[in-house]
Amino acid sequence: MKQNCYFDNAATSFPKPPAVAAAICRYLNEVGGSYGRSAYARAFDVARTVEKTRDLLAEKMGARAAERLVFAPNATHAVNLVLQSVLRQGGRVLISPLEHNAVTRPLAALAERYGATFDLLPHRGDGRVDPSGIKELLTPDTRLAVINHQSNVNGVIQPLGEIKEQLGQVPLLVDASQSFGSIPLTVDAWEIDFLAFTGHKALLGPTGIGGLYLKNPDMVEPLIFGGTGSASDSFEMPDIVPDRFEAGTLNIAGIYGLLAALEEPPVSRHSREEYQRLIEELRGLPSLRVLCAEHFADQGDVFSCYQPGSDPATLGRRLFDNFGIETRVGLHCAPLAHQTLGTFPTGAVRIGVSLYHTNEDFTYLIKAVRDSLQP
Repeated sequence: MKQNCYFDNAATSFPKPPAVAAAICRYLNEVGGSYGRSAYARAFDVARTVEKTRDLLAEKMGARAAERLVFAPNATHAVNLVLQSVLRQGGRVLISPLEHNAVTRPLAALAERYGATFDLLPHRGDGRVDPSGIKELLTPDTRLAVINHQSNVNGVIQPLGEIKEQLGQVPLLVDASQSFGSIPLTVDAWEIDFLAFTGHKALLGPTGIGGLYLKNPDMVEPLIFGGTGSASDSFEMPDIVPDRFEAGTLNIAGIYGLLAALEEPPVSRHSREEYQRLIEELRGLPSLRVLCAEHFADQGDVFSCYQPGSDPATLGRRLFDNFGIETRVGLHCAPLAHQTLGTFPTGAVRIGVSLYHTNEDFTYLIKAVRDSLQP
């Protein structure tokens, strides 16, 4: 069997289930039509698909109120929707030490515009938040906490339920870009206030479609204003959700593809134990350092590695040139995470695993890394 050498799934998943492309082509070639604006057969097909996708996503994340799940182009847009609304008057934010630039760059902009500030939550050496130290950090001006559920650098999974319990009434925004689709979520049980997600990573859908779940939609204002197909007699955005946050034409082709991915998820071709073996054997290489969770129970499907004293780009290039293995080298749009883990500013070689990888693919990767290390 040909090796699956694509290990850049933390950037975007590949391959996609065949049904994804088929569904997109069906919409483009056979359906057409828009959402929420017309009353004919094609439009009804679109409406059913959009609402079914919304329902399945809500069910998958453990949310009962599907209408509070709004579509967005990506998780970055969804994160900005919350941050730029909640922090419009400034305030203080608590964040994990593993946040992506999708969080830190908006916070930097809001600090400059409105005087917003942010502080790091207490954490272990691998960046996993220590919930026991949260309460002592809470102040009257703490407006929000932001948590990257699974790091896109070392794959550490954060204890969302415990974190929210310690935060109390402070709202929690979860960036589930890496986790949604591979790690179970229960937003209602955990009382998560906001959850941003994308469809093109662990959900195995196409790019350009993501969304945001809002426990209380009244806590935020729209980021984009425009037509919704509802309340068209008013210059104001409609009050009803999700319309209030879905201005303009949705990425309907992307929604068709995402629904196909949700309806026909593949079965994993490797076991959790085989994945653990991959990490442990790489950690056993004497000249390699692996960025991963301290405890495997906290490990997601992403980790990184580097050879001390060597540019990680060299290792990444050798893996591709000599073995065809595709990885992501550098800071992974997460300089804060690399500062936390001691790999800033050079970064590391990131390995993103998918359900399509087999134990044989892992064995091939281990050999490739071993043979690519500098003497």
